[in-house]
Amino acid sequence: MKTVQISLNSIDKVKSFVNAITQFDYDFDLISGRYVIDAKSIMGIFSLDLSKPIDLAIHADEEVDTILEVIKPYLAA
Repeated sequence: MKTVQISLNSIDKVKSFVNAITQFDYDFDLISGRYVIDAKSIMGIFSLDLSKPIDLAIHADEEVDTILEVIKPYLAA
């Protein structure tokens, strides 16, 4: 498992992010404070505070580099 910080500060970013990670068969969780939601759930993402970066937990042992390349536009600086 790998955890990175991402920034989803617009509706379009949320939609394109979900579309990007849906192509992988791994589980992705977004962690904001004490809330953990499925990162493939658009409704779940909108229940979080998107004004600040969120932790993304990638539950994959393989293809981590490929996943990181796909989500590169969303990584928090």
